[in-house]
Amino acid sequence: MVVHHSALKGYTTSAETYVRGRPSYPPDAVAWLRQTLALGAGKSVIEVGAGTGKFLPLLMETGAEIIALEPVEAMRAEIAKKFAIHVMGGTASQIGLDDASVDAVVCAQAFHWFATPEALAEMRRVLKPGGVLGLIWNSRDTAIPWVAAMGEIVDAYEGDTPRYHSGNWRQVFPARGFVALRERRAYHTHTGNPEQVIIDRAMSTSFIAALSDDERAQVRRRLRALIEKTPELARQERISVPYLTAMFAYRKEEP
Repeated sequence: MVVHHSALKGYTTSAETYVRGRPSYPPDAVAWLRQTLALGAGKSVIEVGAGTGKFLPLLMETGAEIIALEPVEAMRAEIAKKFAIHVMGGTASQIGLDDASVDAVVCAQAFHWFATPEALAEMRRVLKPGGVLGLIWNSRDTAIPWVAAMGEIVDAYEGDTPRYHSGNWRQVFPARGFVALRERRAYHTHTGNPEQVIIDRAMSTSFIAALSDDERAQVRRRLRALIEKTPELARQERISVPYLTAMFAYRKEEP
């Protein structure tokens, strides 16, 4: 599988911005890992598309043995700085593990990049019988007008970049050898100064990070203008961006 150009270029140049600008996940995500994915001591999990390791602390809370797989070298380097776990290069369609070797596969903020039958077949291959594939995404709550306005500024540059909100990732389901389990949703917020939770968050978006310096500067100007004209944001030291977290799970079954 070829890594999408937006991911390869954007995440190579913006790994540190990704660390600063991306929100974490709500406590419900840990409950989902333990209850739906049945992770705990004595279990094993691989996170496919682990990025800079934003989701790894939640996996660690389960006590499971963790492997992180990430194709972009700059992102793997960020993981290595902070976590003493097994980090692998590779892609969703070429996972360097034996058949039936892990209890769970998790994709956090990543599955839309590789939502193909080939990748699903590979993830099913490495799962043990009865193992679970878990998919989780954070998305901004665009019911809030200024959040929607932020999205309009950023989304104007998305081009052909795969994204969760398009829903295209759903087209690979139902999938051979997987049965869908219950979906789970939760609300949470990303709190910090506006530079971090709005500007850095936008700059960490793959297709924004892949723009020219002039184009990125234009995006920053537009976002700062939005902050200045929005009463809830202007001259505030700390703000909260509302997020919705969606969790999906699929159990491996014999076809």
